[in-house]
Amino acid sequence: MTANAAHSRLDTLSPEQRSERMSRVRAKDTKPELIVRRLVWALGYRYRLHNRKLPGCPDLVFSTHKKVIFVHGCFWHQHKACKQYRMPQSRLDFWLPKLGSNMRRDRVNKTKLTKAGWDVLTLWECELKDRDSVSHRIVSFLEGGE
Repeated sequence: MTANAAHSRLDTLSPEQRSERMSRVRAKDTKPELIVRRLVWALGYRYRLHNRKLPGCPDLVFSTHKKVIFVHGCFWHQHKACKQYRMPQSRLDFWLPKLGSNMRRDRVNKTKLTKAGWDVLTLWECELKDRDSVSHRIVSFLEGGE
């Protein structure tokens, strides 16, 4: 069986269609991030976006509180506790190292931030369905600890 034949069995999109779709994936200003930003703003908190001087370039930065929030997509950051998470079935030679490096980088960045005195909250894409719960976590995090 050829590589393309094996690929077509596992993926409903052609390689060209898959490439085009993946090219639309954003690194910032994602839908989950925008949901969190609107929620935080409505709660009355002000923040800065994507401070590149901080490890991991956090999505929301609260400098006066020395706190940051990351909004992670369940697929890209391997949220294994998520019902929606699933490992790709094809091209594992590409995906396993890629997704593994994302998880390692997340751990390293969180460690660097905490060692520098920053508090870190990670919100997962799947958690955003329950806005009340997320709002409570954000307020608890920003007003004290989590």
